[in-house]
Amino acid sequence: MFYQFDEDQINLSGKSILITGGTGSFGQAFVRKVINTYEVSRCIVFSRDELKQYEMAQEFPVVPGGPIRFFIGDVRDAARLELAMRGVDYVIHAAALKHVQTAEYNPFEAAKTNINGAMNVIDTCIDKKIKRVVALSTDKACNPINLYGATKLCAEKLFVNANQYSNKTSFSVVRYGNVMG
Repeated sequence: MFYQFDEDQINLSGKSILITGGTGSFGQAFVRKVINTYEVSRCIVFSRDELKQYEMAQEFPVVPGGPIRFFIGDVRDAARLELAMRGVDYVIHAAALKHVQTAEYNPFEAAKTNINGAMNVIDTCIDKKIKRVVALSTDKACNPINLYGATKLCAEKLFVNANQYSNKTSFSVVRYGNVMG
């Protein structure tokens, strides 16, 4: 069963949103949609990729008082996440080490980013009393046959279980498969 998102269900106008992995393919499309659809107070692009942030700033220029903010950081760094989440209402967690071959060749790095990074996001969101957190996963987390899928399945379970530890923050997971267009 597919869920059709109804834009009337949630109004992001006046809200502050942080997206981890904000310079990735999903992150860029999400930022574009949010900026063009809502009058958010802030849209914070959190990513470790300085070049991609620079390139995004060409499309979304940073102007004083404007909503877009670029924040260099890594989900592995809990202190940096804590700083980035000050005053944030919603978090979209899209940061991941996502290439199957890269994860297989660098298993410790995949675990640090996809599992430990997810735990850092969860802990920081609970501490900062973020209202709602949505984590992106993948179709590869269903009966995983590779390390990437296994790390994302683990992250899914962490996010779902985080609802038991916080009555202020709501955690959800969506599986983002291969998408055209």
